[in-house]
Amino acid sequence: MSNELDFVIRHADVVTASDRFSCDIGIRDGRVAMLGHDLPRAPRELDASGLLVLPGGVDGHCHLDQPMPEGMRMADDFLSGTRSAVCGGTTTVIPFAAQHKGQSLQAAVDDYHARATGKAVIDYGFHLIVSDPSPHVLADELPRLIANGYTSFKVYMTYDDLKLNDREMLDVLSVARAHGALVMVHAENSDCIGWLTERLLGDGHVAPHFHAHARPAVVEREATHRAIAFAELVDVPILIVHVSGADAIEQIRWGQTRGLPILAETCPQYLYLTAADLGGGEYEGAKCVCSPPPRDPENQKAVWKALRQGVFSIVSSDHAPFSYDDPLGKKPGGNEVAFNHIPNGIPGLETRLPLLFNGVNEGRLSLHQFVELTALRPAKLYGLYPRKGTIAVGADADIVVWDPQRRVKIANASLHHAVDYTPYEGIEVTGWPRHCMSRGELLVEDGRFVGAEAGRGQFIAAGRPCLD
Repeated sequence: MSNELDFVIRHADVVTASDRFSCDIGIRDGRVAMLGHDLPRAPRELDASGLLVLPGGVDGHCHLDQPMPEGMRMADDFLSGTRSAVCGGTTTVIPFAAQHKGQSLQAAVDDYHARATGKAVIDYGFHLIVSDPSPHVLADELPRLIANGYTSFKVYMTYDDLKLNDREMLDVLSVARAHGALVMVHAENSDCIGWLTERLLGDGHVAPHFHAHARPAVVEREATHRAIAFAELVDVPILIVHVSGADAIEQIRWGQTRGLPILAETCPQYLYLTAADLGGGEYEGAKCVCSPPPRDPENQKAVWKALRQGVFSIVSSDHAPFSYDDPLGKKPGGNEVAFNHIPNGIPGLETRLPLLFNGVNEGRLSLHQFVELTALRPAKLYGLYPRKGTIAVGADADIVVWDPQRRVKIANASLHHAVDYTPYEGIEVTGWPRHCMSRGELLVEDGRFVGAEAGRGQFIAAGRPCLD
């Protein structure tokens, strides 16, 4: 192997989840080859003086070109979605191969590979969504897929077309325990939501802000407690996803203090949005319809506090890109519809890291916590470490050079997704990626996407989850 380097980052102030040090970074064949001072010259070099050099972000929860029911379509495919991700400092994404009821799980994976191949500009893995745990899926397909690099899967406790009953939940958790996989849980009580929704609609309460009334904190709290009980019964780790506030956090703390391996994720919408963003009677509140819904400012404070105290393992975007003014998006058929028919989800791939980095500048988190929550822990939990999630010799050269003092007012016109809005419009943050590199290739330079061949992103088969 040649000792020549392809790229050198000079004067790097490197921050990982546990260390901070100054050095040059030498890159060869897409990987970090050397860390040291006065490294040999390379054909391409970048001076990082005065900036921060961090591992590329790993977004462990996002949705791209996911098959949807008739009349709905996600705005981002693997090209626009991964372009947007890298412009925000994320160099690996893990979206979902979603099984529909009656469908083979393997068929869902094959379809998702076809959607990603030839489009992604950064590397990606797949989670599975298990909505139909038939005997064949449980005994054959799921164990085989785990062995082939799909070591995490999501289950739902709500949504009629996705939810599992309690017995099915236990069956899926049992397979995860037997084969060393990690189960992600969307924890909301479906029957409670259905009961509330019927009464709200019956009273003529159809505006988007009633979405929050139909999914109050208690339905998340109850389902979170039940999911933790299932995990305790089966003796298996679980990850509660998109936790929105204090009630669910209380349940997670309860499990963790009992010594149970309960992991948790939150998202920027629960740090920056509130139920007020769902509007009053105006339909524009549909832009912020997601589940669980944003809560109130006190719950925002509770989420920030739990982040700082280590209750959460990761921060993900839960990017679910439906355009607002779109008959296949937030206005189904071109109409303003009742809250229960508005597609759930908001865009956030590109803004996830700057929004959280702003919390570092405000003293809410340390730089090391930022890296742990957004890069190291998702890489470990989803079987991509040590290739992803850190800056170390042998790791992929997924590196982001941050300008920690750059002030940016978020505007959809400046973002790179294919969605026609951002729910964070007008929020000002301090800190933004200046240069972003994926496997040694500079894709973002001086804040500009400089182009990448569609399809250069590689599928990364996942190893076993690491909970350490």
